[in-house]
Amino acid sequence: MKISKKTEYGLRAMVFLAKNPVRPQAKGAPYQPFSMREIAGKTKIPFVFLTKIFSKLEKAKLIKAKIGMRGGYFLAKSAKKISVVDIVMALEEEIATSHCCGCPMAGGCSSKDVWQEVQESVEKTMGKKTLADLVK
Repeated sequence: MKISKKTEYGLRAMVFLAKNPVRPQAKGAPYQPFSMREIAGKTKIPFVFLTKIFSKLEKAKLIKAKIGMRGGYFLAKSAKKISVVDIVMALEEEIATSHCCGCPMAGGCSSKDVWQEVQESVEKTMGKKTLADLVK
């Protein structure tokens, strides 16, 4: 299984948002989330690539955007409620440890069960780890 650059960057950006939910403004002013350009700069993720990643994360309801002059991005829910598998599934079409689908041998392959077990183990492990765990 190979994690794509998109997922690697997505996890990096989500960890940044978990560590930096908002930043204080002048005394008495409301807190302000980070703009996508700031997040891209601070995490060393190409801006154009981050726009595509954030589009998918927003569609998956993992992040939200505040529009306007003091706008920016923030987590849609607590970092404790966002699992690594949530992030990976939002960015990857599938978490595949093998390519059994479409294989002409899939029906009679004796190793298919092993790959299925590996697949389930990977998903279970990523499901147990939350964004909050990555921030520790």
